[in-house]
Amino acid sequence: MHRASFTPDTSQMSRRLFLTAAGAVSLGAALTACGGSDGGSASTAKPAGRADIDKAMKTPTELTFWTWVPDIKQEIALFEKKYPAIKVEVVNAGQGVAHYTKLRTAIKAGEGAPDVVQMEYQAIPTFTITDSLLDLSPYGASKLKDTFVDWTWGQVSGPKGEIWAIPQDTGPMGMLYRADIFDKHGIEPPKTWDDFAAAARKLHKADPDVYLTNLAANEAAAWHGLLWQAGAKPYATSGKSDVSIDVNDAVSKKLAAYWGGLAQEGVIGVEPDFTDAWFSALNKGKYATWITAAWGPVFLSGSAESTAGKWRAAPLPQWDAAKPSSGNWGGSTSAVIKATKNPIAAAVFAQFLNSDPESAKLFSTKQSFFPATKPLLTDPSFAGEASAFYGGQKVNQLFAEIGETVSPDFQWPPFLDQAVTDWTETVGTSLARKKDTVAALDAWQTRLTTYAKKQGFTVQAP
Repeated sequence: MHRASFTPDTSQMSRRLFLTAAGAVSLGAALTACGGSDGGSASTAKPAGRADIDKAMKTPTELTFWTWVPDIKQEIALFEKKYPAIKVEVVNAGQGVAHYTKLRTAIKAGEGAPDVVQMEYQAIPTFTITDSLLDLSPYGASKLKDTFVDWTWGQVSGPKGEIWAIPQDTGPMGMLYRADIFDKHGIEPPKTWDDFAAAARKLHKADPDVYLTNLAANEAAAWHGLLWQAGAKPYATSGKSDVSIDVNDAVSKKLAAYWGGLAQEGVIGVEPDFTDAWFSALNKGKYATWITAAWGPVFLSGSAESTAGKWRAAPLPQWDAAKPSSGNWGGSTSAVIKATKNPIAAAVFAQFLNSDPESAKLFSTKQSFFPATKPLLTDPSFAGEASAFYGGQKVNQLFAEIGETVSPDFQWPPFLDQAVTDWTETVGTSLARKKDTVAALDAWQTRLTTYAKKQGFTVQAP
C-alpha cells in the first residue's frame, strides 16, 4: 500500500485514533451536562433554505473544531478554499476519555465548547440523550444518505429522522492470517467458527508455541464487534430514560461459551493487545491470525514489518455460512454541538469535510482511515490497490465487501464507558483467568442493570 508505515510512537497514536473501547463518557455526569443549550433541534428548527445557507457561508465566521486526527490541515484548507469567509480553528482536546470529558465539561459550563467535534459512533447516544448535539437534517444532511455506507447512516440517525453526525471512517471486521503458517500446517482460512475452533486445536497441538489467534481480555471493543457480527442486540434506548440491557441473551452466551471454551482449552491466547509483548508476538509468529478491523491491515504493516509478504486477509468466519455477516470496530464522525452560534456554517463544514470527494480521499490516503463513502470504496485507486505486505492482495476491496455485510441495527447504550468497565471486570477477567465466561455474562448484566437504574433509567426486561 502507498500509505506510510507507522513508527512505534505513531502506532500507539493510531491505536487511540481507531479503537473505540475508551471513547464514551459516563451518563451519570452527562445527565447534568445538558442544561442551558438553546440551539435549534432539527425536529423543531426551520429548515435552512438555499438563501440562508448562501448568506451564512459568505458571512465572516470562525468555527472551532475539536479533533484528534493528525495533520488535518489539508482537508481544512479544501473547505476554506470553497468558503473563504469561514475560518476553522483546529483544537486537539485530547483523545478517548480526555476528549469527551472536556467536551462534557464545556457543554455543562455553557462556554468553551467547539462548534464541531470529532465523535466516535458509540459516543453519539451519550450526547444525544443529553440534547447536546444539533440535528443536521434541516441543514441538508439528509441528501447525503446514499453517499455513505448504509450501516453508518443507521449509526448517526435518530428514530424521527434526526441526523446527529456525518460519518468519517469505519472499521468493518475481518481476519488477517499468516499464509506461511497456514500452509505449513495444512490449514485453510476457516469459513465458519466451527472450522476456526478445529484449526485452533490442530495448530496448537502441532506447535504448542503457536496459537491460531489472541482474543485480548482487555478489548471490550472487539467483543462488541463480535456481538454485532453474531446478531446480538445488547442495548436499545427509547426516549430519554428507557433502556434495554441484554448482554447475556442466548446469542451472547453462545459467543461466551465459544471463546471462553477455547481459552480454557488453552488453544488461543488471551493477552492484552497493543502492548510490547503483543507486538513482539505478532512479529515472531506466536499468533497465526489477528481478528481485527479495516484499519488493521495498515496498522499491522507498520507494526510487524519483519513479517511482510506473509499475511493475507479474509472475512471473519461465520456462524451461518449462508448468511455472511460482520461487525464493526472503530471509526468516527463529525458532530455539531447544539449550542453553536453558527449552526449553518458548522453543519455545512461537517458535511463537506466527510462527503467532499477530495476531502474524503485525503482521509484515506493521508490519515489511512478506512472510508465511509460508497464512491471512494469503489474507486479503483482505492479498491484496486494491491499490497505487497499482503502478497499483492487487494485488501481494501475485500474489507469494502465485508462492510456491506455489517448490520445497520446494532445500537449503543448511553453509558458505554460503564459497559466497558463492567465487561473488563467480568467477561474480560474470565477470559484472562480462563474461568466461566458464560457466568461472567450474567455478572455483567447484573452490574450494568444496577448502574443504569441508579442513573435514573427505567430498564426494560429483555
